[in-house]
Amino acid sequence: MNFRFLTLLLFFVTTHVSAQEPRPVPAAPIIGASSYVLIDAKTGHELASLQPDIAVPPASLTKLMTAYAVFKALAGGQVTLEDEVTISENAWRTDGSRMFIEVGKRVSVQDLLLGMIVQSGNDASVALAEHIGGSEPVFAELMNQYASALGMHSSRFINSTGLPDDNHYATARDLATLARAIISEFPEYYRWYSVREFTYNGITQPNRNSLLWRDDSVDGMKTGFTDDAGYCLVASAKRDDMRVISVVVGTSSAKARIDGSQALINYGFRFYETRLVYGAGTEIANARIWKSTNEYTSLGVLEDMYVTLPRGSYDSLESTMNIPAILEAPVAQGQPLGEISINLHGNALLREPLRALQDNPSGSFWQRTRDGVSLWFE
Repeated sequence: MNFRFLTLLLFFVTTHVSAQEPRPVPAAPIIGASSYVLIDAKTGHELASLQPDIAVPPASLTKLMTAYAVFKALAGGQVTLEDEVTISENAWRTDGSRMFIEVGKRVSVQDLLLGMIVQSGNDASVALAEHIGGSEPVFAELMNQYASALGMHSSRFINSTGLPDDNHYATARDLATLARAIISEFPEYYRWYSVREFTYNGITQPNRNSLLWRDDSVDGMKTGFTDDAGYCLVASAKRDDMRVISVVVGTSSAKARIDGSQALINYGFRFYETRLVYGAGTEIANARIWKSTNEYTSLGVLEDMYVTLPRGSYDSLESTMNIPAILEAPVAQGQPLGEISINLHGNALLREPLRALQDNPSGSFWQRTRDGVSLWFE
């Protein structure tokens, strides 16, 4: 008997709950943008899009990546918020929006971050880039390395500000990926994206994201504008336990980017929901382990398993588990032993490995011998 072949056999366990007819989801609103994408922040599930993978000039949306690189430096202990940065003439002379820092003055990293995030200061962006990278070109290479690590393979950054350059581009999908990373990795710094105004050098400037005043559920993130890029906005909002991220680029006015972003956010919350399906460390199934100390091992997922689906469809979900017919010890905690699939009306929404929730070492000589004989008859 070929036991190697038997280990490839799978059995299927499917849990059905009372099925309903799928609720209709209308088409996403038309918002007059050249490109957009709307995703759920927790799962990354795409809720709506229009040409999300075309390369576009990102304008000041670039500063999201500048901030991400600074946050990484803070997390790694390379800099602190209290570090004082000596402002170069190069940073002071940078064109475009500014926080009005002065040559030779020393400004804290925290103030520069607020000047960049709230006031969209190009001068602050360059000062931060020079402080961390030594020069803006070196810092831009760091930005690209982080972009690659995040899977932003359709974007390239030449500077820290978003000032026009033919080789400086991004996609709406990549920018959504970046926004999601900032929110999940750096919640302690993400809160600055909801600051409505910031005062530096006696000059108070408001946050250009006017959605912060229009919609209380909106708490970020960043506007952008150049002649080539048009009016752009990355926005994020949280209602109850669901957060969505919208990226809108290439609209014709500041009002159009706000109205379009609001329409997408409302659409996401109205027609979709994100639900916890299985909690981390919860036993979902158990599997027979041959030649082991314990006859059975609990299986589950190591991180909370969420799924995004049309609102009202939760009771129609199906869970399918695929587990090899024969599993043998030793088994290590966290070892993948099968797969679980979450399906809705025959379509797979999510697949994750089923993992052992505890160690199950090899059994005694007697247990191994007994099970070895039993397997001949299996």
